[in-house]
Amino acid sequence: MTAVLAIHAHPDDIETLCAGTLAVLAAAGHQVRIATVTGGDLGSTVTAPHETSAIRQAEAARAAALIGAEYRCGGVPDLGVFNDDPTRRRVTELIRWAQAEVVITASPADYHPDHEAVSQLVRDACFAASVPNYATGEAAPLAAIPHLYFMDPIGGRDREGVWTDPDFGADVAAVFETKRAMLACHVSQDAWVARQHDIPDHLASMERWTRRRARDFGAELAEGFRQYRHHPYPKTPLLQEMLGASLLAPPPQAPRAAS
Repeated sequence: MTAVLAIHAHPDDIETLCAGTLAVLAAAGHQVRIATVTGGDLGSTVTAPHETSAIRQAEAARAAALIGAEYRCGGVPDLGVFNDDPTRRRVTELIRWAQAEVVITASPADYHPDHEAVSQLVRDACFAASVPNYATGEAAPLAAIPHLYFMDPIGGRDREGVWTDPDFGADVAAVFETKRAMLACHVSQDAWVARQHDIPDHLASMERWTRRRARDFGAELAEGFRQYRHHPYPKTPLLQEMLGASLLAPPPQAPRAAS
């Protein structure tokens, strides 16, 4: 059994980009935990920020429970995520709470500033998590730097519109209904995503993206990932090995068109 932490900025980010992979790993007996750095407290025109955060966290916990995972929130304000020391300590504590051997997080380049900040924070916190004198809270320091992976950016493109090619993918066709059910837990997102993102059906949008990414692997439904291998982070393909028969290798040259 390997301890896995998926950590992103807001409730529903993980369900959109990574929930199928987490379902595959949980079904294989691995220990999966899910965390968001914020509670998504600004994502409503109806409820106050503290109410929105409580609602979104409850939805995230219900989604995590569908695969037997625990959920935790870092409590950082929405649109207030920055790579500073106090926030890094919060994120490091989340990684230590999970005792993570594999960490899957946001893409370094994405449309949302919180997404990009979380990616940097998690990268640095993975390093800090095994530093015994870096004080964060109750959780014990890790024995080693965990393996670090990035999810796709939303829609597969960075904020300049440049297409992002994954290192590998996970075939999530067999667990897609679980992925859909996890995202469907985020009922409070419906009106906000329609208003702010002009997406009237975020479940359908998620499915379109999961099918689009799968085309890069000749599959039906897939999620894409890149591994961070710079010194001194682990370079061995741990997550790839954990995926087993669900692992998808990229074609010699992934297609660039997003249509």
